[in-house]
Amino acid sequence: MNFKTIIGALRVFGFIEGISFLCFLITMPLKYVWQIPTPNKIIGMLHGGLFIAFVILVFLTSIKVKWNFKQQALAYLSSLIPFGTFVADAKLFAPTQKRIM
Repeated sequence: MNFKTIIGALRVFGFIEGISFLCFLITMPLKYVWQIPTPNKIIGMLHGGLFIAFVILVFLTSIKVKWNFKQQALAYLSSLIPFGTFVADAKLFAPTQKRIM
């Protein structure tokens, strides 16, 4: 995987953003069951920043590699569902990276 390209950066941020989303599986019970809200606040802020970076990278990538509307919509939608960025990496980002290299 070439991380120096825009699609490589998107793949990295997609993976990290997906991990941050899954961290809520740990922090939500801490907040609502054991009344420990601090980890959820930290993960929430981190996830928010990563989400914004991911959306910007999807936008920039879609312009650079000329994705059609369906591909763009799937890339954006992937950030809203658990495990979505991992599926998008396998089905959309990796094939696109192979195609442009």
